[in-house]
Amino acid sequence: MLNYRKARSKWENYWFKTFHRWRSCPLTCAIEKPHHRHIFWSWFGSFLAISICAYLTVKTNSPFLMAPFGATSVLIFGVPDSPLAQPRNVIGGNFLAALVSLTILHFFGSSPMAMGMAVSLAIGIMQLTGTVHPPSGAVALVVMMTKPDWQFIMTPTFEGSMLLVLCAVIFNNLAEERTYPKHWL
Repeated sequence: MLNYRKARSKWENYWFKTFHRWRSCPLTCAIEKPHHRHIFWSWFGSFLAISICAYLTVKTNSPFLMAPFGATSVLIFGVPDSPLAQPRNVIGGNFLAALVSLTILHFFGSSPMAMGMAVSLAIGIMQLTGTVHPPSGAVALVVMMTKPDWQFIMTPTFEGSMLLVLCAVIFNNLAEERTYPKHWL
């Protein structure tokens, strides 16, 4: 039997979460703007990191991987304090997404259903391992669309992730008030 009050309460709670929270912080809420020194180091670090990764992706004929690397760069240089930008998440998330999607590609091909399976399974495994990294969802799609060989896990995925993290460690720590990473594992 359906409990009317309980159902109504859940329905009202759902709509409150969807619409009313914006009243406490509308779209015009101020976002903390970083100091100009931080912006410079973010710019310089991401410029070098992406330039190096671009060489790696051209060398391995995987140009689509630059999209998730670009998104990773925004996280590790733009919001380096984020839990999603920590080395474990960047390296582990990208590695696991490539591994999962290559496995699915090998067994199921690259149909739309297999693409959905690759991304959703990558998300689940990243959640289970504590390595959630949003750009890794794009890594899974890149694998499904480009159909690379198994070497893709190491080059450019793993090596590119390591290079991005190395550049983030070097350049984020050049700014006095900035520390990266917050944690390694």
